[in-house]
Amino acid sequence: MKRVLASDGIQADAAEKLKSLGYEVVQQFYEPEELAKQVAEYDVLVVRSATKVRQPIIDAAKAAGRLKLVIRGGVGVDNIDVAYAEENGIAVRNTPRASSASVAELALGHMFAMARYIAIANVTMKNGEWNKKKYEGIELGGKTLGLIGMGRISQELAKRACALGMKIIYTDVMEIKGLPAEYTCMSRDEVLKNADFVSLHIPMPADKKPVIGAAELALMKPTAFIVNTARGGLVCEDALCDALDNGALAGAALDVYAEEPAKNERVLKHPKISLTPHIGGSTKEAQGRIGEEIVDIITKFFA
Repeated sequence: MKRVLASDGIQADAAEKLKSLGYEVVQQFYEPEELAKQVAEYDVLVVRSATKVRQPIIDAAKAAGRLKLVIRGGVGVDNIDVAYAEENGIAVRNTPRASSASVAELALGHMFAMARYIAIANVTMKNGEWNKKKYEGIELGGKTLGLIGMGRISQELAKRACALGMKIIYTDVMEIKGLPAEYTCMSRDEVLKNADFVSLHIPMPADKKPVIGAAELALMKPTAFIVNTARGGLVCEDALCDALDNGALAGAALDVYAEEPAKNERVLKHPKISLTPHIGGSTKEAQGRIGEEIVDIITKFFA
């Protein structure tokens, strides 16, 4: 019997489906040192964001000779040493299609929250304040959305933004074919200079350094907003707070953080930052699709 370890959990329907197909499914989180011991007993390791599959774990799995497949239930594979795993005979897969719409909708939700002061107005109302004149916002229609990276999530966000009457500009390291003719490709700096809203949808670079720091933020309009639902650390948090404090940027929204759970007090308490706790893919629909993709990947891999 093939054994599956879901170290960050797995959708209930997916677990039951795998069991019905003859797989044993264990849902248990292990710290890295203990996980290195446990992987010897499994054929498949399924992770989300919490579990990091680094070289020591891969070395332990290779030595045992049983683990054949690692699946990241989500879009990116930053928390897995992919090349090293595959060099050592362990396949790596992810579920890139499952949560694209959910992340895109969260990014759009943050854009509305910033443009119309929804989060802060909700808090002040509950504190007994009536700040009707204080919260004059802006419309998204007619504004320019700049996308850093033009993969599946960006394309889902662009479709929704277009429906609101937004103009789409983007940058990507690759040539993206099949996009609507009205989307305009630019350099990253030009996107930053021209966008009213900037949304990031790229992986973390190999050097782990922020892609958006003080110099990049300085290129943006003082009336602009930035959204990061992609990877914690892509935006330098202190540089972001500085830009907001200095009036060089109108607002920001974060779903991901350099450290999670988030602990940066400047970020957590900043009145111009809209915050969510890494919930981009946390919808019932996305979780169901992730589970379905995981089952499909496993069954096809061992067919």
